Amino acid sequence: MSLNEADTCRVLVTPRLRAAGWEDPPHLIAEQQTFTDGRIRIVAGKAVRGERKRVDYFLLYTRDFPLAVVESKPEDAPQGTGLQQSKGYAELRDLKFAYATNGHWIIEFDFLTGTESNLSAFPTPDELLARLQAAAGLGDETTRRLLTPSYPVPEKPTRYYQEIAVNRTLRAILLGQRRILLCMATGTGKTLVAFQICWKLWTARWTRDGTARRPRILFLADRNVLVDDPKDKQFAPFGNARWKIEGGRAEQSRQLYFATYQALAGDKTRPGLYRQYPRDFFDLVIVDECHRGSAADESNWREILDWFEPACQLGMTATPQRVENRDTYRYFGNPVYTYSLRQGIDDGFLAPYRVHRVVTELDATGWRPSRAEVDRYGREIPDELYETRDFERIIALKARTEAIARHLTDFLRRTDRWAKTIVFCVDQEHAAAMRQALTNLNRDLVAVHPHYVERVTDDEGEAGRGFLSNFQDPEQTTPVILTTSQMLTTGVDVPTCRNVVLVRVINRLTEFKQIIGRGTRLREDYGKSWFNIIDYTGSATARFADPDFDGYPDEIDLIEIDGQGSETGTETIDPGGEKEPQAGETAGAAEAGGAVEGPGQGGIEEPPARKYYVDGGSVKIIGHVVYELDGDGRQLRVIQYTDYTAAQIRTLFRTAEALSADWADPVTREELLARLERVGIRFADLAEAAGTPEADPLDLLCHLAFQRPLRTRRERAEHLRRNCPDFFDQHSAAARGILEALLDQYTDHGPDEFQIAHALKHRTIAAQGNAMEIADLFGGPLAMRQSVNRLQALLYADVGVA
Repeated sequence: MSLNEADTCRVLVTPRLRAAGWEDPPHLIAEQQTFTDGRIRIVAGKAVRGERKRVDYFLLYTRDFPLAVVESKPEDAPQGTGLQQSKGYAELRDLKFAYATNGHWIIEFDFLTGTESNLSAFPTPDELLARLQAAAGLGDETTRRLLTPSYPVPEKPTRYYQEIAVNRTLRAILLGQRRILLCMATGTGKTLVAFQICWKLWTARWTRDGTARRPRILFLADRNVLVDDPKDKQFAPFGNARWKIEGGRAEQSRQLYFATYQALAGDKTRPGLYRQYPRDFFDLVIVDECHRGSAADESNWREILDWFEPACQLGMTATPQRVENRDTYRYFGNPVYTYSLRQGIDDGFLAPYRVHRVVTELDATGWRPSRAEVDRYGREIPDELYETRDFERIIALKARTEAIARHLTDFLRRTDRWAKTIVFCVDQEHAAAMRQALTNLNRDLVAVHPHYVERVTDDEGEAGRGFLSNFQDPEQTTPVILTTSQMLTTGVDVPTCRNVVLVRVINRLTEFKQIIGRGTRLREDYGKSWFNIIDYTGSATARFADPDFDGYPDEIDLIEIDGQGSETGTETIDPGGEKEPQAGETAGAAEAGGAVEGPGQGGIEEPPARKYYVDGGSVKIIGHVVYELDGDGRQLRVIQYTDYTAAQIRTLFRTAEALSADWADPVTREELLARLERVGIRFADLAEAAGTPEADPLDLLCHLAFQRPLRTRRERAEHLRRNCPDFFDQHSAAARGILEALLDQYTDHGPDEFQIAHALKHRTIAAQGNAMEIADLFGGPLAMRQSVNRLQALLYADVGVA
C-alpha cells in the first residue's frame, strides 16, 4: 500500500534530506513549519482566526538564513504534484529554490535561472549557497558577514517578513549600496529589524571603508519617544556601546548613537552639533520615520544627512510613495523590501479593524450663522457656510463637540468603558474641550478614577508624557481615554488600544496610515484582537477610495445621532516632530514651523485671532455606517451577517441538495459545523441576526444561500411523523418513545439533541434507564446509533418539503 503524506515525509523524504547534509550543523531542516498566524476576521462582533500558512520543509543554511522550500506529497502522487504550491511559498519567503517530491521523484524550480529540473537527489547546502552567491555577486567575505547570527529574542522570535527585511538590507549594505529604504507597515517591527541589522553588522565588524573595528552607527528620529524607546528597550543588548546625543555634547567614544534631528541641527543662535563629528565618522545612519521630512530638499534636517553623506544611510518608513513623501523616495530610492498593512492583516500579525462613520447634522449640511450673529467674545461671525474642514479651525461649535463626546461615551458604554481610546482633535484647544466634555459625561468613573480622561499635548509637558506612559502600559488601568491632536499620530506603541477616534480631518494618506497604526498591534492576551476607528469627519472613508490605500477595514458602520448624541439609525457596509498645532492651526502649519499660540490652561483672556466660538445651539448625529472587507480583502461592499453566511455556504456547495446531503449525515454535519465555526458562523448568532430562532439550521442556510422556503423545526418534525410512520412502527413501543422524545427535543432545541450526551439529559429519556439500558431497547448500542442516524436522514431527506 502506498504511503500517505505524513508517512512519505517520515520514511522517504526526511532521510534523503539528511543524506544531502541538511542536518549537519550549522544546517537545519525545519519540518512542518507555520510562518503566519492566520488572518483575524470580525464576524458578528467576534474575532475568528483563519488558517496559518504551513510548509512541509524549510531548508536552512543557518538558523537565520533559509535557502529552499520542500513540499512533500503522498508516495503515489503524480510527478510534479505540489510544485506550484512550493513555488508560491518560496516567493512569499523570498527564497530562490523550490522543491516538490513524493519521496521517489524530486522536481526543482530555480528562480535564479527560471528552470525546472528533475533530480535524483537533493542538492547539498553548500551547492545551493554557491549558486546563490554566483547569482547575487556575493564574495566569500561578504557571505560570511551575511550569515552572521542574529541576536536571539525567545519571547519575540523573528517573523518571516522581518527576516527578509534584515537579509535584503544586509545584502544591500554589504554590496556597497549607499541609500537604502525599507517600507514596513506600522506595528510590523521596523525597530526590531533595525536592531538585528545593527547587531549583525556590529558582530561581523563591518565598516564602510573596511577598517578593522566595530562600526559606528547613528539612529536618527524626530521625536524623543522614537529615540528613547529603541535605545532603552530593543537595543539594550548593545550595553555601554549606546549613547544618546543631547545637551550639546558630541560624545565620540561609543559605537551606537541615538539622536533627534533637533538635538543635532543648528538654529539662529547656535551652529549644528553634527558639525562636531567628522563627515566620515558614521558607517551607517538609520533614519526612522524618514517620510516625516528629513529627506526633503528644503528641510533644515537635510543638512544633517548631507553632512554624513559618506555613510550608508537606511531610511525606514511605513508609507508607500505618495506626492507628500516623494522627496523620501527620490532621496533613498525604491524600497529593498515592502511589507504592507494589508499583508500584515492577511498574515494575522496585525489587528483588523471596523470603521464606524458617524455623521452629525452639521457635518452633513454645514453650519451658517444667523444674521449678525456674534460669538462668545461679541465678534460678528462672517456670513458663510462652514463645513467639516472649518470646524475647530475657523469656527468652534461647542454643541458639536458635546454631541460627539456624548455619542462616544454611549458607544463605550455599549462596548467596553475600559477600552483604551485615542481621540484625535484639530488642535490643543479642541483636545482640551473634548477632554472636558468626556470628563463631565463620565463623572461616575472619573469620581473614582480621576485620570480616566486626560489630554496629551505639548501643553502638558512631563505630566502629559506620564499619562501617555501609563496609557501605553497594559497593566495600568488609567488613563482610558486620551485626547490629542498631533502628538500621538506616530511613534507611540499602544498594543491595547481598542478605539481610534477621528474628530479632525485627515487630508494625507501618510498621516492616516500612521494614525491607524496606533491600533494595529495585537495583544490577544489582553483581549485585543481587533479595533475600531470611529470617524466623525469622513476622513477614514475618504482614504478607502484612494487607489494607493492597501489596508481596507473589515467593516464600516454609518451611524446617525441626534443632538443628544443618541443613535437614530445604523447601516452596515462590508468593504471588500513633537510640536502640535495650537488653537486655530492646521497640522500642516505646525509641521512647517508656523505655530500659532493658543490659550493657556487658566482661561482665555483674549480670543484667538483665527477662531470664532459658538456656545449655543444643538446638534444631531444623523448617520452611522460599518465598513468591512470582503472575503478576498479587496473591496468594500454592503453586507449583513446573513449575507456573509450565504456567501460562505455558496463557496462550499453549489446547490441546496448538496448541502442537505452533507447535513443529513451526522459525521459530515459535524465537519461542516466545524468549518463554519472557523469562519465565525454560529447558529445562535445567525438565528438572532435573521430573526428566526425556531428555524432549523439547514433550512436557514438553504434559505439564505439558495432562497429556499424557510420552515421551523416543528414543521420539519411534523412532516417526518406524517410521511414516515413505517420507520417508527418497526421499533418497539419503548424504543419508539425514545425516538419521539428525541424528535421533541429537536423541535425545542435543534439538531444537537440527537447527540447521546444531550439526549440523556431529557427527563423522558433518562427515565428509561442509563445509556446501556436505553441502548438495549434498540437491540444494542450499534442498533440504537443506526436508528438515530436513520431518524436524522429521514428528517433531512427532502430539503424542499412543504
